[in-house]
Amino acid sequence: MSSELERLENEMRSRGFSRRTVSSYIFHVSQFLEKVSTASTEEELQRYFINLSERLDPRTVNLRISAVKFYYKEVLGKELRINYMKKPKRLPEVLTKEEVIRLINSVSNVKHRLLVETIYGCGLRVSEAAKLRKEDLRFEEGLVFIRQGKGRKDRVISLPKTLSPRLKAYLGSRDDANPYVFDSLRGGHVTVSTIQKIVEHASNEAGIPKRVHVHTLRHSYATHLLEQGTDL
Repeated sequence: MSSELERLENEMRSRGFSRRTVSSYIFHVSQFLEKVSTASTEEELQRYFINLSERLDPRTVNLRISAVKFYYKEVLGKELRINYMKKPKRLPEVLTKEEVIRLINSVSNVKHRLLVETIYGCGLRVSEAAKLRKEDLRFEEGLVFIRQGKGRKDRVISLPKTLSPRLKAYLGSRDDANPYVFDSLRGGHVTVSTIQKIVEHASNEAGIPKRVHVHTLRHSYATHLLEQGTDL
């Protein structure tokens, strides 16, 4: 890694960026530096990103632009004035309540089923479900504490009454010191990739003709709340 990329990494880590974001920015900046000279004009850089958007998703290009802008400002000491690409408007895939039930019923493993139910019932992001700790489940209060979610923000959400007793029984049956609700056989918590595979496999088993990802459950959770007249 070049000294400038090391400076970029150090700058991001000192500001508390997540490891995933640090890794992503370094990758995108290194890809940029392989193709473009930092001596290029802003007009040339804008044209480069426009051409890039013709073969890459605009969201990916915008992430690269954000990384490059941060690199220019914090490492090179230059303010880069280039525009982001316009994002296409896409409606997120949403499951019906019946499809959610079919998906959940297709999971035979008790822990995996509870995991899917918790993601949907609490509207969790995949990383939040993976890192959910036992201490964050407040059964008496019917609450779940989400620590350092997106944007490093904490929040409190309701724990569904239909889910609470089964989660409590599941945790009571475990004889281990693992602090995570959904543990891994190798120790620590279940991985994001494992959760994604569980949901995708369940969707296939349920015969749902939609592209279903973990985040689909979160969108479905929000949609179903709105249908019930809940103020999000």
